[in-house]
This record gives sequence, C-alpha cells and structure tokens, in this order.
Amino acid sequence: MNSVIKSEIRALRQNAHVAYIGSVNENGFPQIKGMLVLEHASMKTQYFSTNTSSKRVKQFLNNPKASVYYSDETRNKYKGALFTGTMEVCTDHDTKALLWRDGFEIYYPKGIDDEDYCVYKFTAETVNYYHGLSNLTLPIDDL
Repeated sequence: MNSVIKSEIRALRQNAHVAYIGSVNENGFPQIKGMLVLEHASMKTQYFSTNTSSKRVKQFLNNPKASVYYSDETRNKYKGALFTGTMEVCTDHDTKALLWRDGFEIYYPKGIDDEDYCVYKFTAETVNYYHGLSNLTLPIDDL
C-alpha cells in the first residue's frame, strides 16, 4: 500500500479532536455519537471515556460491533477514515486511569473509581479511507 495513504490515515486519527462512534441499538438501528478524542497512540486500539449509565454502554454490552469515524473537512478535498471493529466496556481501575484528566471530578466526584465512569476500548479490524475519488478498505494490520 502507498505510504502516503497510510500517513494520511494516521494523520486523521492523530489530529482528531472528535470521533464519531457507531453502535447498534436494541432494534438493530445504527446510532452515532460524537466523542472527544483523548488519546492518539494506536490505530488498532482506541480508547474513549463515558458514563457507565449511558445508553451506548448498554448497546455495546448487548452488541459489541462498532465503528469509529474520523474526518477532515477543513481542506478543499474531504478526507475520512472509518474504522470497523468491536467495542469493549472497561470498568477496571488501570484502563480508566489511561484517560483520566484533571477536572473529570466535576462529572465523576468519586474519582477514577467512580462507578459511573468507564472507558470504551475499541479494537479495529478494518479501516475504510475516503479521499477525492479514492475509497480503499484494508485490514488494520496493514496500516
């Protein structure tokens, strides 16, 4: 695969402030939610923080199939990367500590171990890249 395309996919993820997370509800319909990107370390494994009481936690526990979408629409040519894989809901201290930030106490008064704080661990299997007239899907391990 072209190293330029690989670099563009990595740049979309690494420069993102928001990702769009896809889940499936109890009726089989797709649900999309924008979430803040708090880490940029890996293409295959991606983490997001949320409330344990959120409806998407229940959706991912019932059906772990998920997608994460990053885009750059600030340039003349739109770019997007759709990662497809599975989502795990993590409630252990070590995983929650990965994304904990000063100020989260406003939402989670008990700190990292607040029962309403959890972390999504997304494991990508494929990525579909869009740019101009290009549309390329590849296994995540090729990235």
